[in-house]
Amino acid sequence: MLTQVSNSVTEGVFTVYSDGNDDYYYTLTDYFQEVRYGQMVKIREKGRVVDKEIRVLIGDIDPKQVETYNVENFNSILRGRVGRLVRKTKTFSKIPEMLHNAVALFQFYWNFMDPLPCKQTPAMLEEITTDVWTWEQFISYHHAD
Repeated sequence: MLTQVSNSVTEGVFTVYSDGNDDYYYTLTDYFQEVRYGQMVKIREKGRVVDKEIRVLIGDIDPKQVETYNVENFNSILRGRVGRLVRKTKTFSKIPEMLHNAVALFQFYWNFMDPLPCKQTPAMLEEITTDVWTWEQFISYHHAD
């Protein structure tokens, strides 16, 4: 995961791809001096995706590189596994702190406890840990100050 983030920064320029939400366009330049930004907007007819429109909004980007499937996949996984993110359910979070805690817990589980098909977790691939963690290890862990 950290590798993906560091790979998105080339030559000191942060590269971001998103959907058609224009909020990113106005926000990215507030936080990054140099940014490349592209959008992939899905065109739908009767609820089905029939085409994709690629927009290069900031910087020099190869339009063939603009894709959002990684983040869409992870968002789908989050909604499927963290009930607090699903509207119209009893577990939907109304308190931001509780939502933050639930997502942080899932993020730890995903990165340290849930092995990929290669039998390693993302944290193992990033060499942050050498073993798949257990819930007992997580609960009893004490961070050295």
